Amino acid sequence: MKFIVSSSYLLKQLQVLGSVINSNNTLPILDNFLFELDNVELTVSASDLETTMSATLSIDSTSKGSVAVPAKLLLEILKTFPEQPLTFTVEDNNTVEISSNSGKYALAYAAGEEFPKAVNLEDPSVTLVPADVLATAVSKTIFAAGNDDLRPVMSGVFFQFSPEGLTFVATDAHKLVKYARTDVKASQVADFIMPKKPLNILKSILGSSDAEVKIEYNDSNATFSFDNYILMCRLIDGKYPNYEAVIPKENPNKLMIDRSLFLSSVKRVAIFSNKTTHQIRLKIAGAELNVSAEDIDYSNKAEERLTCDYQGDDLQIGFNSRFLTEMLTNLQSDMIMLEMSLPNRAGILTPVDGLEEGETVTMLVMPVMLNS
Repeated sequence: MKFIVSSSYLLKQLQVLGSVINSNNTLPILDNFLFELDNVELTVSASDLETTMSATLSIDSTSKGSVAVPAKLLLEILKTFPEQPLTFTVEDNNTVEISSNSGKYALAYAAGEEFPKAVNLEDPSVTLVPADVLATAVSKTIFAAGNDDLRPVMSGVFFQFSPEGLTFVATDAHKLVKYARTDVKASQVADFIMPKKPLNILKSILGSSDAEVKIEYNDSNATFSFDNYILMCRLIDGKYPNYEAVIPKENPNKLMIDRSLFLSSVKRVAIFSNKTTHQIRLKIAGAELNVSAEDIDYSNKAEERLTCDYQGDDLQIGFNSRFLTEMLTNLQSDMIMLEMSLPNRAGILTPVDGLEEGETVTMLVMPVMLNS
């Protein structure tokens, strides 16, 4: 088994696949990349049992075979090469020899048969989504997903597909983000919960792709295929909470304000907030928004006044500044709308401008009790 490949091309592909590999694997074979050679096609795979990703590379070869090569060692050596062709030869003494312009390097390999096989999806449902839409949907929602091991369903992003459009939801019970598209549709109704790790990997490579992503899924697994990649992952098992029930429908108090102005004010004032509650207070009356925070233990306090466009009753409401900052940072619009009903009901943040046709973003943030 022997093949020739460009060093930088190989490195670029392996760095993407390398993000699948865990730093401490239970099975030693998972510390390897699986190389499967079929004449001019080389398929390289990486897996952590939950997520498996493979890339198909076009190379120069006339042989077939499969070997598992140590991932860390291979990545380290590839990073040091300038762009050049590398020749990989599988020797009889259980080593893979890499020949470059300047030298030869031998790595021990394991048999390709030991590598866990990817699951085959039986009769999956299929939906096609443009790469940029999926990348936006993931980056808009993933930050709001929880990290609580006791509530695994909340630690992922909820995908809802229907003939009306696609919806992506993430929540950790303190904040919630719902991203919806009506310009991309699925043929049938389906929903599933995607874990964070494969989504982060997708997010990092989808941004530079203009392909269509083919999403295939059944009750337990999902596969994303685009360009020369296939990413397969196990879905989170369980029923997603009814998020529509927590989004308040009647919000008479509407505050419209410049997003970057509000964000920098919240960031500054938050420095003076209590370090455990991160609580900031919004006091709205007429066309004036008063943002304040106080840390009574240290006698630190801050207060800023901003002009805004407000319709509703005078209101005082408290929020966790970290959640508010995350949400305002994640929105791209110039103006945002904050809709509220009562000081103990969730506030709803939406962008006023900067959205594409058929795109909606709804962010919900739970208030914190004010100690008056």
